[in-house]
Amino acid sequence: MIVKTKKYQLDKNTYIGLAFKNVMIEWWWAWLVPVAIMLIPIFYAPAFGWCLGITITVIILYILFWLVQFAGVTQLEQNKVLFERLTYEIDSRQIMMKLNAKQGMPITWDKIQGAKKTKKAFLLVLSKAQFIHLPFTILRSENDIRFLETILKRKNLLK
Repeated sequence: MIVKTKKYQLDKNTYIGLAFKNVMIEWWWAWLVPVAIMLIPIFYAPAFGWCLGITITVIILYILFWLVQFAGVTQLEQNKVLFERLTYEIDSRQIMMKLNAKQGMPITWDKIQGAKKTKKAFLLVLSKAQFIHLPFTILRSENDIRFLETILKRKNLLK
């Protein structure tokens, strides 16, 4: 069985939000650096204000760094295909991303690092900044949703 989707174009703001959330979850340990900075005043009380200011600055710069990175990805020519109207044909061998009936690109399941099922979509992660977002609205029926979920579980991508 092949799951064929309706045409779908990933919105740039949706991409930035999903990519940012993915990086924040994957790199949770980076938040320990500001916490470590906040622990310095325990040993030297007059430095509390400086440590608080430095911590807030580090957090803001870290967030801005990633937001600028993902906003830049949306502008690059080589990532333009991520934001075009595509249809997907999904089966147990591969995911075929089709621009039209003649142009397409296969993605084998071994290139998918992980998958998440949310209330509204499937998110297939290729890397930290590359993923396939498949909202349930582009799938044609409940059977397609269940079949795709079954494929992801068989490939050990979805728990």
